[in-house]
Amino acid sequence: MTAALQDSVSIRPLTLSDAAALARCHARNRAYLQPWEPVRPESFYTAAGQRERLAVSLAEQAAGRSFFWAVVDAGRLAGCISLTDVVRGAFQNGHVGYWVAEDRQGRGLATTAVGFVGAFATELGLHRLQAGTLVHNTASRKVLARNGFAEIGTAPNYIRINGSWQDHVLYQKVLHG
Repeated sequence: MTAALQDSVSIRPLTLSDAAALARCHARNRAYLQPWEPVRPESFYTAAGQRERLAVSLAEQAAGRSFFWAVVDAGRLAGCISLTDVVRGAFQNGHVGYWVAEDRQGRGLATTAVGFVGAFATELGLHRLQAGTLVHNTASRKVLARNGFAEIGTAPNYIRINGSWQDHVLYQKVLHG
């Protein structure tokens, strides 16, 4: 699924050919993203490291367990969004994750991309989406609220971010009643 989001912005599936652009974008945004992400090995910032990650991601996508997209602004990679940990059966649930480059902040890219994934998840027939964000990540909390996600609680020491276990606020959005 590919979509034009707004003006010069589009979202499209990630491919192996995105490895070099992903590496460059992560390297440019390394300091900016560091407080919000796990500690990354040096290989993460290389085309080879990104190609390896993409190969695993695409295998997950082929199995229907995860989906990954590039957010493109004016022809340049501006961020990524994912729908991961898709569980079928009685649960029908998935997790949303996203990031946007520092120089593309404040333009509604994350809000629009999360809306796109909500529509995609609805098409998949999922019942519910989940997301989590650091307690102090007010921008991400606003993105989720704008997309109709409801806060459901705080998970202490939830994910190891920037080298330490950090509390996260958990959100959900019920897609089908």
